[in-house]
Amino acid sequence: MTTALRAVLAFALLAGFYVLVGLVLAAAIFFDVWLFVDFRPRLIEFAVVLTLAAVTLVRTLIMVSRGGSGEQPGVAVGREHEPVLWQTVEDLARTVRTAPPDEIRLIADVNAAVSEDTRLLGLRATRRRMYIGLPLLQTLTVDEMRAVLGHELGHYSGAHTRLGAPVYRGRVSLIATVQSLGKHPAIQRVFRMYARLYLRVSQAVSRRQELEADEFAVMIGGRQAMANALRKVHTTALAWEVYTSGYLSLAGAGGARPATVFGGFHQLMSDPVRQAQLAELGRQPEEVSPYDSHPGLAERLAAIERLPEPPHTPDPRSALTLLVDANVAVQAVEQTMWTPEALERLRPVPWEELVAHGMYAGRNAEALHDLAVAGQRVMGSARPYLDAAFEAIARGRQAELEARLLELGWNPSENMLAGVLGQALEAVLIQLGQARWTLSWSGPARLLFHDGEEVSLSEYAAQVAADPAAVAGLRKWLGDHGMRHDYVPTEEPTPAVAR
Repeated sequence: MTTALRAVLAFALLAGFYVLVGLVLAAAIFFDVWLFVDFRPRLIEFAVVLTLAAVTLVRTLIMVSRGGSGEQPGVAVGREHEPVLWQTVEDLARTVRTAPPDEIRLIADVNAAVSEDTRLLGLRATRRRMYIGLPLLQTLTVDEMRAVLGHELGHYSGAHTRLGAPVYRGRVSLIATVQSLGKHPAIQRVFRMYARLYLRVSQAVSRRQELEADEFAVMIGGRQAMANALRKVHTTALAWEVYTSGYLSLAGAGGARPATVFGGFHQLMSDPVRQAQLAELGRQPEEVSPYDSHPGLAERLAAIERLPEPPHTPDPRSALTLLVDANVAVQAVEQTMWTPEALERLRPVPWEELVAHGMYAGRNAEALHDLAVAGQRVMGSARPYLDAAFEAIARGRQAELEARLLELGWNPSENMLAGVLGQALEAVLIQLGQARWTLSWSGPARLLFHDGEEVSLSEYAAQVAADPAAVAGLRKWLGDHGMRHDYVPTEEPTPAVAR
């Protein structure tokens, strides 16, 4: 089936979706009128279900239609801001015989994309936008970036974006409709089957269009540049996921955010150990699905190898050279990553400090506080002394201590008390300035003593939790590190930070 025929079928299925909604609405009106004219008790339940489902469908479609495109991501850069980037894009647009975008936006994502605002189901275009991910500019060379930009402009040249907007809105409407019908399983099942058919057809169109756009990329940059770009984009996307989940997620801890987002990403991508890890991840087989919008990497690389090699001049410079001042662009895009409230409330700090605060907040603060509170409840002390928890263990009242921890929200497990105790002891060492969470771009943060030795308390905590006689040694050890017996965790603990 040709791409054009698939696109026509996708539009037909989209129209059929609205016909299906209309049939449910018509059926609801029919049975409501029938009951009003000729009341039959047996039809009440059926009519009510249809009416409620019809109301849900109409409400969902209205909400989706009012959603609009929303605020555009990233930051717009005009020709006066980035003349080299604009000149590059305009030259490439002429090469693929299409009009350039009306707007270029730099975004904080491992992606490059184009969009086109259209009317009359794609027959009339109103505004074109190109989105360029700053992580790609950090990672790709100029010739690889040119190939990527050629790919995106190829979507314009092939009129893919004209079809893309209404097809995308159809996907959103179908998915929202299926989700909204949770209380009407029979009708939901019908729409779910229809949605699967529509998604399979429309996504098949998208995959074919991606391969067509790759042909434009190769025409501009050559097979090697586009193949390298695809591999790097794949690896960079994996790295960005690691970075956002393992590092950026620490933002907010201690009222702080990273002073440089993309600087940290550059350091992660430059770490030799992390590079090897990402290369290994990149070699793992991809999972492919008929609902994917893009072909798999292996399929795209194989298709590129079958294309003719055009004459071209490699440009191995960093793609950041396409920007007038990369630092200015980085700062502008980073500003868009935070809400105005976050920019005002969170102070920018070096990554080392953010990791120290973030790890403490995520791993240690709650354990320290809750163990002290649990000890207070078991021993009936006036304040949540941490030593009260130790005293409960010394008296063999571990089961009561565990019960209080469960009340405070800890998940039950065989080693729960030992785990909480170990994390609390780490917190004490941090509070006393004896240890600190240390940043590593190669892997998870490590808790280290000042001499560089790693803090490892899990086995010792398990021993203390199981043996009341071991509490005396624990108290002496903590006393040697400077902890008083009347130590009370602060309400909002703040770890010691090296200056």
